[in-house]
Amino acid sequence: MSAYPLPQIQKPAPDFAGTAVKEGSFEEIKLADYKGKWTVLFFYPMDFTFVCPTEILAFNKALDQFSAIGAELIGLADRNHAAAKAYGVLLPEEGVALRGTFFIDPTGTLRAMHVHDLPVGRSVEETIRVVKAFQFTDEHGEVCPAGWEEGKDTIDTANKEVYFSKQ
Repeated sequence: MSAYPLPQIQKPAPDFAGTAVKEGSFEEIKLADYKGKWTVLFFYPMDFTFVCPTEILAFNKALDQFSAIGAELIGLADRNHAAAKAYGVLLPEEGVALRGTFFIDPTGTLRAMHVHDLPVGRSVEETIRVVKAFQFTDEHGEVCPAGWEEGKDTIDTANKEVYFSKQ
């Protein structure tokens, strides 16, 4: 487990800065550049290993899906460890980050985080589902039940009996 505390849900996501490769060019970025957009920040331990490339390829294949829902994607193998510490995913003994996925809303607020141990990759489909669920709840004021998918029933908290009567 990381020796650093995880950031808090419903609080501002920790800012960070670094060099990114965007559309084939190196560019300096910081989290604040993404304010006003849904942002998925995913940490991976190291480049050119085993599970990491499968995740990077899977997220890359889904870029159009993220774009279609108005979400930006930032993949980060944090060599200087500053961001990994701020997000509570650094394993200091190994010098790598756990597989942390952080869901940041357009206001810069951390809405969800999923952290995996090193040997298991994450699901891009689940990542997209979670973004869509938060977008739905923010827009409609209803809540999404377990396993909710776009187009399925949600729960109006003022009239929850309607949802549960269908189950």
